[in-house]
Order: sequence, then structure tokens, then C-alpha cells
Amino acid sequence: MPRRAFEKLVEKALERLPEEFRQALDNLAIVIEDWPDPAIVEEITGDSEEVLYGLFTGTPLPERRFDDSGDLPPVIALYQGPLEEDFPERSELAREVEITLVHELAHFMGFDEDTVREYGYE
Repeated sequence: MPRRAFEKLVEKALERLPEEFRQALDNLAIVIEDWPDPAIVEEITGDSEEVLYGLFTGTPLPERRFDDSGDLPPVIALYQGPLEEDFPERSELAREVEITLVHELAHFMGFDEDTVREYGYE
């Protein structure tokens, strides 16, 4: 899928976000990358062959302080390659893009992995 078509899926997912998530989007970069770096995947999962659809990096909102203003902005990376590979049907891909985006936004908002799973965004 061309990058622009994938970007449109992300834009539509952003439009469908619950209000509390949309309010948190200020000062957050959302980027699309082709594939995650295997070294990062291994660092996070312990296995460089593990599949990773998205990744939040930065300081979660609840931990941010006024003096953090010089830090790099928080970033959510969505990985187009693994998402497309595992979800070849456009409707499934759109759904998984939304799930991944909400999952990573939840980490940005300070939710741990268990809490994210409770809400069904694994």
C-alpha cells in the first residue's frame, strides 16, 4: 500500500479516537516507519524476531514536569510493514491501525501494559 493510503488509515483512526485521547495529542508526534529496528524490538521484547506494530517513546503524561520542556517530544511510531504483512485485508488493517494507535496512546497517557489489555487494546 502506498504510504499516503496508509497515512489516510491513520488519520481516520485519529478521528475515531475517544475525546480523552484526542485531548492528549498536543505535543505528541505520530510517525509512520516502514519496519522497527530489530535491536529495539529485541530490547523491548527480548526477541528480535517478535512482531511490533507500534512503539511509544518518551515521557508519559503523568510523569512529565514543567522542567522537561527541553526534552525531545514524545513519539508514537506506527510500523507499516508488519501491520500490512499481518493484516492484508484493508478493513482488518484499518482496525489494527486503530488498535495499535490507541494502545500506544494509552502508554503515552501513563497506562501500563496490563491496564491497556484490560481495555482490549493489546
